[in-house]
Parts: sequence; C-alpha cells; structure tokens
Amino acid sequence: MKTFVWTLLFLLTGLSMGETRKMSEQGVFSGRVSYLREEASLVRVKVEFENVKYVNKKDKVEFWDQHNPNFHCKAYVAGKSSSYLLLKVPNMRDCSSRVTLGAGRYLKFFSEDLENNIRMGKELIEILVKKKMALTSKILSRKKQLDSHIEKADAVNKRYQVLRDKLEAQWRNELAALEEDRLDALRNYKGLEVRINEIDFKLQKYRISDENLTLDRWSLDPRLFYKK
Repeated sequence: MKTFVWTLLFLLTGLSMGETRKMSEQGVFSGRVSYLREEASLVRVKVEFENVKYVNKKDKVEFWDQHNPNFHCKAYVAGKSSSYLLLKVPNMRDCSSRVTLGAGRYLKFFSEDLENNIRMGKELIEILVKKKMALTSKILSRKKQLDSHIEKADAVNKRYQVLRDKLEAQWRNELAALEEDRLDALRNYKGLEVRINEIDFKLQKYRISDENLTLDRWSLDPRLFYKK
C-alpha cells in the first residue's frame, strides 16, 4: 500500500522545472549511472561519498543532468549498499526523455531526507561527544586514583622492606649469637668430659681395697671358705 502511495505521489509531482528553493550542500551528492532498467523504472547509481550511510531505503531523491540543472527527476531509494543506490523512478518515460540516463552518465542528486538524516546524525554525534567527554573525565579520575594506589603501594612496600631487612639482620645476629653460645657450651662440655675421664682413670688407678686378704674356697669342701 505504501509503495502505491509513493508511486502515485511521484506520478503527480514526478517532474520539477525551475527549482527555486535553496538546496544545502549536506543534501547534494553525485553519482554515475551503472545500470538502467527502464521497463521496471529502476536506475542503479554508483556513489562514492562517506555520508551515503545516512541514505535510507524509501528516502526521497531528485536528480538532474549537470548540463540542465533546472530540470529535476524525482525518485525514491528502493535499495542500497555501501557503493550503490537503486532508485525507483515512477515517471521514468518523461524523466528519461529529459535526462540522459545511459550507463556511465554523471548525475547530481539532492535528498531532503538525507539532509534531515545528517542533521539528526550531527545531533547524535554531539550527544556522543558529550558522553565521551564525561566518560573521559571519569577515566582520568580513575586513572589518577589507580596511579595514586600504585605509588602508595610502592611506599608501603619500601617501608616494610626496610623493616624486613632490619628484622632479618636481627634474626641473623641472634642466630649467630645462639650458635656462638652453643659452641662455647660444646667446648665446655668436651672439656668437662675430658676431665671426668681423667678422674675416672685416676680413681681406677688409685682404687683401695677394704681388705688385703682375699676369700678363697677349699676344693675338697665347697662349703668351706677361708682367707689367705
């Protein structure tokens, strides 16, 4: 139904002579005819401009020959890609009789819808730029906080490294003192052990018996003991 309404609208206003309104540069672009199917009222145009992304399907377009800028044909976008526009020209017969549409023909175009889409795109870009600025400010704040955290962590690490070195030095000194005490105790122990052995040797050497006589047993009578 929408296609029929569009077609009827363009049939009623399909050709425009002597355009008097001022067309902004944002809505004007150029392209070359790459394919024409006159019986289907279709024209495929190769375009090379960055803002083609703002051209949408069903957008209104008018085009003209640069040698006859006062005569405009009206069409609408039936399909698009990144490099081509497929235009539906409702009044193809009259249009092709006034504008040369052969392959390779250079044409100028204007789309008020493109103009409006670019204007809305600019508004969107302004919003995105403001959001980016706000996020950038937050990122800088967080980065400063992170950098500060790293500096604080480094300061803590250095302070505790000094304490650690000091404690390790005390630990080594105390272990060395304990080892020195152990060696002294070991030397004293060995010395005392030697002295005890010497005393035991002398005690054994100078041991005194309680009696000079020894107890003996008569061989003929095992129950008889006597001293000799």
